[in-house]
Amino acid sequence: MPQVGKRPLSPGSRPKQVGPTRGAAAPSAAASAILICLLVVLVLRTSLISVNATEGGRWRWHQASPVPQARSEVSVAGDGKYIYFLGGFAAGPNIEEPSLPNGVFRYDPQSDRWTVLPPLSEGLHHAGLVVLDDKLFLIGGYRGTSWEPLADVQVLDLEAGSSWRQASPMPTARGALALTTSNGRIHAIGGHDGEKSLAVHEIYDPASDQWSAAAPIAFPRNHHASAALDRKIYIFGGRDEATAEMDSTEVYDPAADRWDHAAPLPTGRSGVAAAVIDGRAVVFGGETFGARRKTFDEAELYDPQSDSWSSLPAMPHSRHGLGAATIGSRIHVIAGGPTAGLSYSAENSYLERSEGSR
Repeated sequence: MPQVGKRPLSPGSRPKQVGPTRGAAAPSAAASAILICLLVVLVLRTSLISVNATEGGRWRWHQASPVPQARSEVSVAGDGKYIYFLGGFAAGPNIEEPSLPNGVFRYDPQSDRWTVLPPLSEGLHHAGLVVLDDKLFLIGGYRGTSWEPLADVQVLDLEAGSSWRQASPMPTARGALALTTSNGRIHAIGGHDGEKSLAVHEIYDPASDQWSAAAPIAFPRNHHASAALDRKIYIFGGRDEATAEMDSTEVYDPAADRWDHAAPLPTGRSGVAAAVIDGRAVVFGGETFGARRKTFDEAELYDPQSDSWSSLPAMPHSRHGLGAATIGSRIHVIAGGPTAGLSYSAENSYLERSEGSR
């Protein structure tokens, strides 16, 4: 059984009001000063833990050059200089028969241009993608419209590679998983094996080309996002067989091989993307298939220091199955479906932090 700690915050909790009782004697000047100080502390504390806080005035959305092909359920990663985009669904003969493009692209924010990289041997969707040591690692996903779960690990050397090569496959075939790098290794977390949501957590070491098992997550999920913050790994949202959206956040300590709860995502959703900026994570977009079948335009920022969330300006257009990557003070949010289910977008918008703000 996974080790799960208590959630440090209670969603929606607020400090009690502090003030004089009606009819009581007027407080002294010293007592009034103490009372004011207490109120200031409570207000500041509330602003730290409130999921309704906003930093909207410090951030702005902009449009960049669209991706070469409208897609959803894509794989996106960045290395701090370039953004890499591949996989996913694209429009096909009809809504039930999407195409599976194998094209791979690199985006340069300095020139605002896309260039072509070596293609995949076949198109796939719902795969995980990370950049580590000047290599692209594409892991898992599904094959075609059969939704056959894959255990493949495909590697492209960004310095000298002219084609993708195969590495040791994952022990557990799956798609809709989350990948995160930590201490030179790749963590593959959760996902779906075609029958059920998974709690599995497996770690790949590129140096030895070996996989190992780690503590599973508390709540099996797929279509979630992940981020590495303060030497820990976080996963956000997703869905399982019981619900169309989850607000659960879990945090993993590699040193202890232990998962704990963290403050829940303010807006429960699946099909999300996440990126890290200034030691904090931003979770973008998503969808739900419930009674409110829809896509989301939320951009919500998580601060691990205070275990709190705040709201950023909403995305220009709601999307799910999208990707996100940080370049300097910008987070690019790429492709994705504007409506729940199969839909496609070529949008490349970015959220930029103003200079001097954090």
